[in-house]
Amino acid sequence: MPTRTAAQQREQAGAAYDAYLAECPARHLLDRIADKWVSLVINALAEGPQRYSDLHRRLASVSQKMLTQTLRNLERDGLLTRTMAPAAPVRVDYELTELGVSLLPVMQAIKGWAENHMDQVLEPRQAYDG
Repeated sequence: MPTRTAAQQREQAGAAYDAYLAECPARHLLDRIADKWVSLVINALAEGPQRYSDLHRRLASVSQKMLTQTLRNLERDGLLTRTMAPAAPVRVDYELTELGVSLLPVMQAIKGWAENHMDQVLEPRQAYDG
């Protein structure tokens, strides 16, 4: 059996992911990034590092529990970093990682599409509901 490089091994492992399969990790990742709060947090962090309180104010109607959970999940997935600065009171900043920044254009495009096409969605929605 020929020896494979690390890049070849990663490529083969990546080819094995099939989000149509129920237990595929890629499906779980899609579920995570499809969450509305994840999309909004990633878009908000496009402007650079932000404190928790700034994010909470920016994301109208998000509960503290949901924002905390979303930030922890994004940190766990390697999409953002949480940095504590020694100050009184302690300052905590959230910032997109390189991986998070690579997801940013997709999230910005989806957010922009939703904002630009809302009128076109409202009309059929109202007709359907009527």
